[in-house]
Amino acid sequence: MSATALVVIDMLNSYEHEDAELLLPSVRTVLPHLTSLIERARRSDIEVIYVNDNFGLWRSHHDELLDTVLGGPHADLVEPVRPDDLSLFVVKARHSIFYQTPLEYLLRQHGIDRIVLCGQVTEQCVLYSALDAHIRHFGVTVVEDACAHIHQDLAHAALCMMERNMQARILSSTAEELF
Repeated sequence: MSATALVVIDMLNSYEHEDAELLLPSVRTVLPHLTSLIERARRSDIEVIYVNDNFGLWRSHHDELLDTVLGGPHADLVEPVRPDDLSLFVVKARHSIFYQTPLEYLLRQHGIDRIVLCGQVTEQCVLYSALDAHIRHFGVTVVEDACAHIHQDLAHAALCMMERNMQARILSSTAEELF
């Protein structure tokens, strides 16, 4: 039997960056799906791991990042998906959740061989993370309606690439076989 983790990518976000105005409508659309997905994982005792940019503040930690975004103008997009006391948290520097992070080690220590990806941005961080998971021999599922995008056409192309080139399963947040 394989162990699965839900990985929430970059949802602790201040939205004070280039492309934020293009991203925000998609985040608002996927937020209800993402929220129910996280709740479903928690009810099913699935490990929930948040992997998030550190905003370039290498002295930052989980609580400081959370306080920053909850104190910002888009706290309404963060509050519903905030980590709980059981969630694991990994800080990343670049697009991939694996690039120079301890995530692979953490997953292997927990016996996890399949990850379910959600968060933002489909055509960037989700895509690169799916590729890095694939080359590390993790099974990958991408929850299409729980991933926000900047450019819809690129998001669609990214989902196609993940499915064809990385054997990722592309499912909806209500799919029975997610967990």
